[in-house]
Amino acid sequence: MRVFLYYLIVLGSSYVISTYGPHQRAQMTGDILLGGLFPIHFGVASKDQDLAARPESTQCVRFNFRGFRWLQAMIYAIDEINNSSDLLPNITLGYRIFDTCNTVSKALEATLSFVAQNKIDSLNLDEFCNCTDHIPATIAVVGAAGSAVSTAVANLLGLFYIPQISYASSSRLLSNKNQYKSFMRTIPTDEYQATAMADIIEYFEWNWVIAVASDDDYGRPGIEKFEKEMEERDICIHLNELISQYFEDHEIQALADRIENSTAKVIVVFASGPDVEPLIKEMVRRNITDRIWLASEAWASSSLIAKPEYLDVVAGTIGFALKAGHIPGFRGFLQQVQPKRDSHNEFVREFWEETFNCYLEDSPRQQESENGSTSFRPSCTGEEDITRVETPYLDFTHLRISYNVYVAVYSIAQALQDILTCTHGHGLFANNSCADLKKMEAWQVLKQLRHLNYTNSMGEKMHFDENADLAANYTIINWHRSAEDGSVLFQEVGYYNMHIKRGAKLFIDKTQILWNGYSSEVPFSNCSEDCEPGTRKGIIDSMPTCCFECTECSDGEYSNHKDASVCIKCPYNSWSNGNHTFCFLKEIEFLSWTEPFGIALAICAVLGVVMTAFVMGVFVRFRNTPIVKATNRELSYVLLFSLICCFSSSLIFIGEPQDWTCRLRQPAFGISFVLCISCILVKTNRVLLVFEAKIPTSLHRKWWGLNLQFLLVFLCTFVQVMICVVWLYNAPPSSYRNHDIDEIIFITCNEGSVMALGFLIGYTCLLAAICFFFAFKSRKLPENFTEAKFITFSMLIFFIVWISFIPAYFSTYGKFVSAVEVIAILASSFGMLACIFFNKIYIILFKPSSNTIEEVRCSTAAHAFKVAAKATLKHNTATRKKSGSIGGSSASSPSSSISLKTNGNESDATSGKHKPRMSFGSGTVTLSLSFEESRRSSIM
Repeated sequence: MRVFLYYLIVLGSSYVISTYGPHQRAQMTGDILLGGLFPIHFGVASKDQDLAARPESTQCVRFNFRGFRWLQAMIYAIDEINNSSDLLPNITLGYRIFDTCNTVSKALEATLSFVAQNKIDSLNLDEFCNCTDHIPATIAVVGAAGSAVSTAVANLLGLFYIPQISYASSSRLLSNKNQYKSFMRTIPTDEYQATAMADIIEYFEWNWVIAVASDDDYGRPGIEKFEKEMEERDICIHLNELISQYFEDHEIQALADRIENSTAKVIVVFASGPDVEPLIKEMVRRNITDRIWLASEAWASSSLIAKPEYLDVVAGTIGFALKAGHIPGFRGFLQQVQPKRDSHNEFVREFWEETFNCYLEDSPRQQESENGSTSFRPSCTGEEDITRVETPYLDFTHLRISYNVYVAVYSIAQALQDILTCTHGHGLFANNSCADLKKMEAWQVLKQLRHLNYTNSMGEKMHFDENADLAANYTIINWHRSAEDGSVLFQEVGYYNMHIKRGAKLFIDKTQILWNGYSSEVPFSNCSEDCEPGTRKGIIDSMPTCCFECTECSDGEYSNHKDASVCIKCPYNSWSNGNHTFCFLKEIEFLSWTEPFGIALAICAVLGVVMTAFVMGVFVRFRNTPIVKATNRELSYVLLFSLICCFSSSLIFIGEPQDWTCRLRQPAFGISFVLCISCILVKTNRVLLVFEAKIPTSLHRKWWGLNLQFLLVFLCTFVQVMICVVWLYNAPPSSYRNHDIDEIIFITCNEGSVMALGFLIGYTCLLAAICFFFAFKSRKLPENFTEAKFITFSMLIFFIVWISFIPAYFSTYGKFVSAVEVIAILASSFGMLACIFFNKIYIILFKPSSNTIEEVRCSTAAHAFKVAAKATLKHNTATRKKSGSIGGSSASSPSSSISLKTNGNESDATSGKHKPRMSFGSGTVTLSLSFEESRRSSIM
């Protein structure tokens, strides 16, 4: 393979040597020779080679005025350097410049000429031929323009380490120094341009675009990088197409059909002017004027596209242009060009003929015209005034590529100057040696260029980075229609600085942009309509992510900008408004002192305390009356105090729950109620035992003294206290904010342990059940002594309230939980207060006649009579049954009497009668009952 490559270069070099490269060129001899490659023509004529005869070189067509101006910039820079006394004094630079015709084949043909002029000892070809005799060496090449052309040239020049500085090749692939060893450039890489294009699309909030790229080493890598940038930004490419100036008409028409049918309105094009032109022509023919074009630097200011006849389609194009530079004196140099004066530049003749649409004397193109291959043109002298003709050649208002050429030439000259002024021991080569300018080779110039660092005439710092690229920025231009002649104006509307922080790289003045040539409104190029705030983008099956449907945010979520991808969940203490565009703080609710419900409950609780205190006051005032004495006044005082505690405990449930109130309220309620019910239980049970005792003894009075009664109350209450202590120790209640309700935060108490609360209420209900049992059993005792019926009613109320409380407690939420418990406490407390004490208060205050000792004796005697009668009847019945077993006997029932001593007096007693006694309290009452049974005799 290596031998084959040797032969290829030898054969190519031999051919080039014989012709010194392509026939048409611009050249001038000098001490050091620079090469140049410029697209003087846009392409070559398509011609089938049937190989019946020796193939002829293809003909270049369509003169490129801008390309010719770039060539002139190189010649101007070399002339400046040769006339400078500071830069390379006493050394003349020469040049050999060829036309690449914007094709790889023509560029390689010229490159072989450069290679043939250099020593190729590195390939050991001296045994075949001496390829470098009498030919000056080319130590550097300026060019080429297109990335595809530069890639092919770089592969060949890299074999000999001949430095190549491109002024317009921006493909990021050329930054690979392992493959393109000698390639350098004065234009930014497409790595930055693709990012800049994506930033512009994101800036205008487009997400649905068409991507078109030239089918070469410029378009493919550029669009590949662009796709990655778009993917990072979640922007979709609807169509991704390749294009070439050599496409057939049907291919261009098919591409135009797909673009016309697409809903995307923005077309991003990574291609050169010649490649884009066929598509633009087809779009003009179809009059498709509603598209926005985003142009890469390769065609952003191309004279092929920037024509008045295309403006209906391309007006409003946003393009990336290189930073313009200033070349002093260049304008005058361009205007001085003439065929007779510039004989060293063979392209001047064709330029003149194309500019004035004529033929110079002895022009080979005139002979082609006579053969009928071209249209007729008049003759011209070569002395016409070029300033009177408007062509892209004289458009030097924004020198971009021309300035890059100028910088490239000066960079080579500066590297040569560094070699010339190098002092031994400070060089870049082995042992810090310097190169000899007279014996200098291309690889030494390449080494010096890599370490280049200087300041040009405009005060700009010039140096190549690690990828051999010069740092640069982009100018963003907008295509306007001139109001004077309808031509294209490139209006600067912003810039892109790739060397500052992200987010500040792009600047665009929207007020300067005219879309489609006339509108100031940013076009819409999205797959779906914008989602308004309060909605989010929803996925549509089998569609790209850029195509979506707008879905309203859920409750508790919001979006405050258009096209939100997700709805943001509101903070835990906030909730979304009706439109879901923002969150507002949730309303905080608890059973407040200031709300009507809380006020009503508080009034009821205070009323209960007042009423209980009033009852206690009445009992204290009338403490020596029989009614008060009969109700065990000491226990009644404790009972009334416990009711005051019950009513007061309900107030702890009102107000904002705090940790201390949550820990206090349930124990306070539970202990108060147990104390209350314990008092009722003890006093009820005491009376029952006394009245049911047939012969009261001192033992009853001993066991049912006050000390034992209070001890029993204490023991019952102590059990409840221990339940509360264990509860507070193991799982203390605490304040809790409940966020379960959408728009409200309920501040409640977390009871810590529902089981502990159940034990507290359950124990209270157990005591109430025992109390109810004894009260029910005591219901027939004298009503002056016991309120058994009313205690029974109060316990029934208690059970109804607290049985209803359980489902109500677990089915309510928020502040109503506290309200339910307060209502239960108040209802049961009022029930006990009313049932146990209101009837006594009524008698004490409104029926004082009933609150006397006589009334009490009467009631007690009646009850004693009933008990004695029952006992006697029971005894007689038993006696009859016993005597009935003895037939024929006659008996008479004895008289029976029950006597009670009252106030020291005794009633008369019939002798022979039985006198049983019953004592109660401190006094005695005597009651006699006599009856005789008729004698019955049975006559047999």
